[in-house]
Amino acid sequence: MDITVNILLTIATAATPLLIAAIGELVVERSGVLNLGVEGMMIMGAVGGFGASYLTGSPWIGLLAAIAMGAVFSLLFAVMTLSLATNQVATGLSLTLLGLGLSGMMGTSFVGQPGERLPNLDIPGLTSLPVIGRLLFGQDPIFYISIALTAAVMWFLFKTRTGLTLRSIGDSHNSAHALGIQVIRYRYLAVIFGGACAGLAGGHLSLVYTPQWVENMSAGRGWIALALVVFATWKPLRVLLGAYLFGGVTVMQLHAQGLGLEVPSEILSMLPYAATIVVLVLICRDPKTILLNQPASLGRSFHPDA
Repeated sequence: MDITVNILLTIATAATPLLIAAIGELVVERSGVLNLGVEGMMIMGAVGGFGASYLTGSPWIGLLAAIAMGAVFSLLFAVMTLSLATNQVATGLSLTLLGLGLSGMMGTSFVGQPGERLPNLDIPGLTSLPVIGRLLFGQDPIFYISIALTAAVMWFLFKTRTGLTLRSIGDSHNSAHALGIQVIRYRYLAVIFGGACAGLAGGHLSLVYTPQWVENMSAGRGWIALALVVFATWKPLRVLLGAYLFGGVTVMQLHAQGLGLEVPSEILSMLPYAATIVVLVLICRDPKTILLNQPASLGRSFHPDA
C-alpha cells in the first residue's frame, strides 16, 4: 500500500506543472491567441523561481518570482503579436528559443547549488490518515493551486459574463469588435494570465519537482502542455484528466527503469512524448473531433482598423 501511495504522489507531482501550464494556455487559446512560447515561459519561471529562492532563502518569494517572470515574458509576446500584429506562430517559437537561451545564461551561477523546496502541507490528524492522508492533505501547495485553478477557469469560462465575452472573441474577434468589445485588452489579459501560469509551472519544477536548477529542466513539458489543450478539445476538466494521464506515463517509465526492465533507457524516456504524438494522431484522424470547441479565430491576427 505504501508503494501505491508513493506512486500516486509521484504521478500528482509530475502532472501538476503540465496541468497548470495547459490551463493557462487554454485560456489564451480560448481568446483566439496561439502562444507556442509555453516552453520558454516555463523555463524562465523555473530559473527565476530558483534564483529568487536561492538569493532570499524563501521558496515563497521564489514562487512569486516564477509567476512574475512568466507574466513578463508573456507580455513581450503580447506586445509583438497584439500591438505589432506579428505572426503568432513565429513569435511563439522565437519566445521559446529566447527563453531556453536566456535561462541558460541567467542560471549559470546556480548550477549545482542547493535549492529551497516548498514544504508539503501538514494538517495534524488529517495528513497522518492511512492512504488518503498524504494524498489529500500532504501534497505541496502548488498541487492544491492547480486543482483550484482548474475549477476557477471552468467557472470563469462557462459561468461568468466575462468568460462568455472571452470565448466570443476567440470565436469571432471581428464580430466582438463590432459589438464594442475591446478585443485587444481581453487578449492582453488572457496572454498575461497564461504566462503567469506557465511561470508557476516552471516554479514547480525548480522548487518542488527537482529543487535545484538544471539547464533545460523543462524538458519539453511546455510542448506537452500545448498538446494537452488540443487533446482536451479546449475543455478544462479534460485538461485535468489528460495531465494526470501524461503524468502517469512519465512516472511509469521511471519505475520501469527502476525495476530493471531490459529496455534501453532512451526508449523509456521517449514514452511521454511518444504518447503525446499517438494521442494527437488519433484525435486528428477525425476532423469533427479536432474542430470540436476549437476557437474559430485561433492564431489569426486582429486588426481593429481593417
